Amino acid sequence: MFQKIKPPEGGKFIEVKDGKLIVPDNPIVPHIDGDGIGPEVITAARRMVDAAVEAAYGGKRKIVWWKIYAGIEAEPIYGTLLPEDTLNAIRTAKVALKGPMTTPIGSGWRSVNVALRQLLDLYANIRPVKYIRGIPAPHKYADKVDIVIFRENTEDVYAGIEWKYDSPEAEKVREFLKKEFNIELRPDTGIGLKPISRFATRRIMNKAMEWALKYGRKRVTVMHKGNIMKYTEGYFKIWAFEFAKEKYGDKVVFEEELQGGEIPEGKILVNDRIADNMFNQIITRPWDYEIIVTPNLNGDYLSDAAAALVGGLGVAPGANVGDYIGMFEPIHGSAPKYAGKNVANPTAATLSAAMMLDHIGWHEAANLLRKAIEETIASGKVTQDIARHLGIQPLSTTEFTEEVIKNIKKLGGSS
Repeated sequence: MFQKIKPPEGGKFIEVKDGKLIVPDNPIVPHIDGDGIGPEVITAARRMVDAAVEAAYGGKRKIVWWKIYAGIEAEPIYGTLLPEDTLNAIRTAKVALKGPMTTPIGSGWRSVNVALRQLLDLYANIRPVKYIRGIPAPHKYADKVDIVIFRENTEDVYAGIEWKYDSPEAEKVREFLKKEFNIELRPDTGIGLKPISRFATRRIMNKAMEWALKYGRKRVTVMHKGNIMKYTEGYFKIWAFEFAKEKYGDKVVFEEELQGGEIPEGKILVNDRIADNMFNQIITRPWDYEIIVTPNLNGDYLSDAAAALVGGLGVAPGANVGDYIGMFEPIHGSAPKYAGKNVANPTAATLSAAMMLDHIGWHEAANLLRKAIEETIASGKVTQDIARHLGIQPLSTTEFTEEVIKNIKKLGGSS
């Protein structure tokens, strides 16, 4: 199955049985270090995860890490940025921890990040945004931000259907539009298509509803620009509501049914917001939003904006999840100018790894990891990206990691 890698000894693969993940006490977990600061933050995250698993389970459980390759690191080994070995490893292992990778703008290869999500059908991009004590957040209500964004991961602009303005394909599309629909575009127009399907909309809504039920969330909001793009984003809203009523009818209530009243006990409120208003709302009334479901591009914008409210991308985790497979990664970029300097903040990568632990059902270790990170940051022990706003001496990536591990050991298995 694998050409240039082989699974490590001493571990077992996670399996799927009767629609559920069957997780051994020693699961093999692949990791892609990524580009730029990726190797530093992923190494730090793995150290903290190992410490949390050890403390939470007293040595009865252990992750067996498996290095695999994608991006710049993969090219000299495989002659490609995304080898089949990597895809097969993640399909087999069911989970992976991934560092940030560089994506060129305007030219060069298409995003390896996007390719991984599409080829593995990781259709739900899940981005929790929650304030951490001690972060110098710019927002007045930062401590009230606790939002999980579910961004559809396979359609909209991520479908990648576009043609350069001077290509023969673009010319054909312009001619077709003029001939068939009397739509005339300027001859120097680049063209992209924005597909949004009922199928993809329903399954991202299902992921959001499952999360709401699992973690006791009371509000699920569908964000869209359906007042303008009526047959794409408009139907994203229509299909999402349709699905919620069809599958979760006894568990949901819609905004128009409340008439200004409280959400009934045991119910989840399903509502919607126009995209531009959604940005206004998360700034002025963040406490009104718990889960937000979006098409692809909206979710990209919104998750970065929400992360800014609580202090920035350095503390923002992310996950890309399909029916069973999950790939967990920070949402920040590869920051090449900081690579190799031991100054990068590993918090986002580590919180992404905590999401991975939740995904496999190791909630005790995940909670311990989150508590230790918050305790460390709240005590003023932070990396340079946070320290410069506080006017204090920063810790290196390694020093911060050591401080988190100390707090993991101090907190023990009390999570």
